[in-house]
Amino acid sequence: MATVKDTLDPIKGRAPLVTSGATFKEITDAVAAPLEADNYRAWWVCFLVAVFFLGIFLVSVSYLIWEGTGIWGLNNPVGWGWAIVNFVFWVGIGHAGTLISAVLFLFRQDWRTSINRYAEAMTIFAVICALMFPGIHVGRIWVIYWVFPIPNQMDMWPNFMSPLLWDVFAVSTYFTVSLLFWYVGLIPDFATMRDRSKTKARKIAYGIFALGWRGSMRHWLNYERTYLILAALATPLVLSVHTIVSFDFAVSNVYGWHTTIFPPYFVAGAIFSGFAMVLTLIIPARKIFKLEHIVTTKHLENMAKIILLTGSLVGYAYGMEFFIAMYSGNQYEQFAFANRMFGDYAWAYWIMVSCNVITPQFFWFKKMRRNVVVLFVLSIFVNIGMWFERFVITMSLSADPLPSAHGYFSPTIWDITTLIGSFGLFFTLFFLFIRFIPMVAIAEVKTVLPQADPHWHPEDEGAGHSDEAGSQEVTAHG
Repeated sequence: MATVKDTLDPIKGRAPLVTSGATFKEITDAVAAPLEADNYRAWWVCFLVAVFFLGIFLVSVSYLIWEGTGIWGLNNPVGWGWAIVNFVFWVGIGHAGTLISAVLFLFRQDWRTSINRYAEAMTIFAVICALMFPGIHVGRIWVIYWVFPIPNQMDMWPNFMSPLLWDVFAVSTYFTVSLLFWYVGLIPDFATMRDRSKTKARKIAYGIFALGWRGSMRHWLNYERTYLILAALATPLVLSVHTIVSFDFAVSNVYGWHTTIFPPYFVAGAIFSGFAMVLTLIIPARKIFKLEHIVTTKHLENMAKIILLTGSLVGYAYGMEFFIAMYSGNQYEQFAFANRMFGDYAWAYWIMVSCNVITPQFFWFKKMRRNVVVLFVLSIFVNIGMWFERFVITMSLSADPLPSAHGYFSPTIWDITTLIGSFGLFFTLFFLFIRFIPMVAIAEVKTVLPQADPHWHPEDEGAGHSDEAGSQEVTAHG
């Protein structure tokens, strides 16, 4: 086993992004290992557990369609319950993938290469989970096609002033561009797996998705041009999608909702929760699949810094909401926020503040940012806090300005099973991903190795590096 030295990249003069002094072949072998492993027992156990919870989700949705939304804890005035909370939560989870892939790509941040594939996959699966809830929370699910901008000759006349219709445009566009962006990045890696496949079925399957990739100059030129165009298309979607989701609340006349701070507040919260979910998923995976030399502590630390930034923005937004309510002089607006802190849902509000405002502050300390266990635990707290944030916002409906219309929302077993089941859907797709698709972008990781630099020379390795098996000490670069 090679000994890793924490040296600087001899070409770029900075901390290495891959810390084992690995060659191109060793990177490929490490990433392809989970796909080529013979022992699938652990994977099958995890996959079947996820399928079990997916079954709970399907049963819950089927019973909902049969009986109607009365099986949920909805009441008057809380006409929106956990369905809209879960929708906004899952859309937020899907934001980190596009940010890591598109925005960081345009800013030429090389550290994204080890985690972008993972984040992109998480985005796709989270948006699929999110898209389930607008379909089932409308009640009459058999006429859900009414929300689409279908031709007016059918006398449907969709309301283009409704934020629900904006959601259809925004989320479907976001999903389509994210899926294309993910797939284009996968093409060179599908070709790699095609060429490594030992069975005819796998070779054909990977070959179909590789689209005849041969790694020629023309292929690489078209690939890089397409990838850049999709990144440019996806970048504004990071801001637009959750901005439009926030309009579901902000364009209403509910006290505590009708405010212009919601769009930037929701975008910051989405990036905040999205990066937390990436950490939650990637920390165990890098350990289980022995990818610590590719997904390094540096990558985790950079994500922790972004969580610290966006968490601070979210905390600032919480404070500004109270200031705006106080400064407005509107007693109903002031009551709405005072009720959040001291009313029936005060317990949920303080869970939200504890997880979303206090938790990220630990990341001011480098030891915390580089401690894998601390990162994993705090990322879970952030995810919990962001779900409660959406819950607290939605429960503003319970405190109507008319005291006689106050109502306390209590979830039923079907609210709970639908939420838990959505995680089953997410992890079912996620486990299929890590079993059949390279979870790290092989071709992109290789571009940050020193060997990919045209000025690199083997003598730059110092002690040198041997491709042959052995235990000699190597200098880590790239």
